[in-house]
Amino acid sequence: MSIIIPKAKKLAATIKAIRQDGPAKLHVLADFDRTMTYRAINNVPTPSLIAILRNGHYLSADYAKKAHALFDKYQPIEKDPNLALSKKKKAMNTWWRTHKKLLIKSGLSKYDLLKIVKDPQIKFRQGAPEFLDYLKTKKIPLVILSASGVGEAVPLYFKNAKKNYKNIHYIVNSLKWSKSGQALAIKEPIIHSLNKDETVLKNFPKIYRQISQRKNVILLGDNISDVAMITGFAYDQLIKVGFLNYSEPKIKNTFLKNFDIIITDDGDFKYLNKLLKTLCA
Repeated sequence: MSIIIPKAKKLAATIKAIRQDGPAKLHVLADFDRTMTYRAINNVPTPSLIAILRNGHYLSADYAKKAHALFDKYQPIEKDPNLALSKKKKAMNTWWRTHKKLLIKSGLSKYDLLKIVKDPQIKFRQGAPEFLDYLKTKKIPLVILSASGVGEAVPLYFKNAKKNYKNIHYIVNSLKWSKSGQALAIKEPIIHSLNKDETVLKNFPKIYRQISQRKNVILLGDNISDVAMITGFAYDQLIKVGFLNYSEPKIKNTFLKNFDIIITDDGDFKYLNKLLKTLCA
């Protein structure tokens, strides 16, 4: 693991400004899959929460087949660099709505979510629990903004890890549930990889009130698209931290242009924990 800082002077100035304002004006905005968690364990790539459900035997017999067919159809659209963003967003919305309807039809229950969050393939990065503990101690809000197809599994994961603190807020895809815990209907808004930004907080006024005056932000992500999570939020100071989980030169060059701090080789939170303590000193 190494730490890359493309513009050291700029970062130093931002750190100084945030320290002067103190923790009362700071909040953290983070992706979940492969940001808070590892991309691989023992060199074996880890699946996302939705992939665990899709690859397992949790739902009806034909669920996996249909879910994989949707993935095969829409994932190339998501990654196509030549397709207009408006068309990609429309396709992503269709994908997630269709998949959610499939989940409901296939009998998804809250019990299924409880099972997938206990899968050992999903694991917090080393140092991430300490990061969460420190945010709690300093009463710094953490907003988890996830486009996972089973977003409600994210808070369940934190709860299972005994890290579901009151300062943590979740902006995730949700469903309407019966009293017995069966999925009944789609709950708006739909969050996908290309509309994942803080503008969706307008749909969550209680959370927005918690951070609206905390205009210094640490952003954590593992994809270039995660940089857009800050879109729509009038921040004063921003530190963008990217977990570079891939070795392709093109991806690295894009990270160098878009992130202030780059943590390579599926690294841990050790540097981030030191940074957080520096910012709050």
